Amino acid sequence: MGYSLDSSSNTVIVKSTSLSGSVAASVGPHVLHVKSWGTNGAACSTSITVNVVQGTASTTTNVTVASPLNSASVPSPFAVAATGTLCKGQPITAMGYSLDGGTTMVFHLQAIAGSVSAAAGAHTLHVKAWGNSGASCSTGVTVNVTATQPKPVVSGPAIPTDASAIKGIQALTTWHANYDVRTSGTASGTTQIVATPAISGSARQYDSTYTNYGGERFDVTFGKDTTSTNFVFDTQVYIANPASDVANVEMDLNQVTANGQTVIFGFQCDGWSHTWDYTENAGTPTSPRAHWLHSNQTCTPQKWADGAWHHVQVQYSRDDSGSVTYKAVWVDGVEQDLNVTVPSSFALGWGSSLLMNFQVDGATSTTGSSTAYLDNTTVYRW
Repeated sequence: MGYSLDSSSNTVIVKSTSLSGSVAASVGPHVLHVKSWGTNGAACSTSITVNVVQGTASTTTNVTVASPLNSASVPSPFAVAATGTLCKGQPITAMGYSLDGGTTMVFHLQAIAGSVSAAAGAHTLHVKAWGNSGASCSTGVTVNVTATQPKPVVSGPAIPTDASAIKGIQALTTWHANYDVRTSGTASGTTQIVATPAISGSARQYDSTYTNYGGERFDVTFGKDTTSTNFVFDTQVYIANPASDVANVEMDLNQVTANGQTVIFGFQCDGWSHTWDYTENAGTPTSPRAHWLHSNQTCTPQKWADGAWHHVQVQYSRDDSGSVTYKAVWVDGVEQDLNVTVPSSFALGWGSSLLMNFQVDGATSTTGSSTAYLDNTTVYRW
């Protein structure tokens, strides 16, 4: 089930037969669209007209600063992202930000996105909002700017000019959220399109709540192709507070091939072993046993820069028997070679499809939450 407000493309989706949530909106009439989807493709929608009044929420301010986090250590330049709809109960008509006592950059929107360069040391970012009747709000975020590091030479996988490409996969409206039963504990999650933080203007936000290291998997079917044997999984990844909230970051591709079996290209940055991991079928296609293997290449998601986009590109191929060769991964243009081949074909009985998974596993034995974003998500194939 899911819901959206007015003509917004940001549908909040809950993988359940019931939903609950909270919607912030400006004073006046609105239409809430409540949606549901059946197991065999049915889609239903119910529209409810509501009138939002000033009421008792006249002092509410709901400005949220997504980047940077308070007291975070950040590189220079660092990303700035914030959203809000109310400033002291008034609908927000403009937002802005300034560093220390500097000039304010103003956006006549209910969201801001930008980049700030600053000298190494402690600074205060001031995120500001103004209401339609003169209200003014300000939130201060302290950051410690680390010394700027030289950028590596950007490279990436060689992609043939005639390769097929599905771009903007993060913007598809058919994403679903599911608890990964292979993980311990519990997990739940929601996903929506957001304008900030974003590179393209339409990033997808993934919010997960978990207990005892649970993992929440988000998936989307984006096409059909039974014949391609080479793939590049290419995306920008942004993790909020990775040092405390995230154990593993998983990015998978599934392809149903011409023989009806599913080849699984499973790949993750493993925060426990500090390696890039890949999957194999340690059984047979008809009696499968999915299994993670550690590569000899390092990856620690907790060390990814907080409040920054990271460009991840994974290249792999398969043969006709369903064996997968994981060739290499690039992170922000830096290549790490894998060159390992494993069996990875599963007789799952799925219909013809290409399917992508994005999953974040929790980092604590108690209750926790995580927020991540994908943008410019593309799969190349040939």
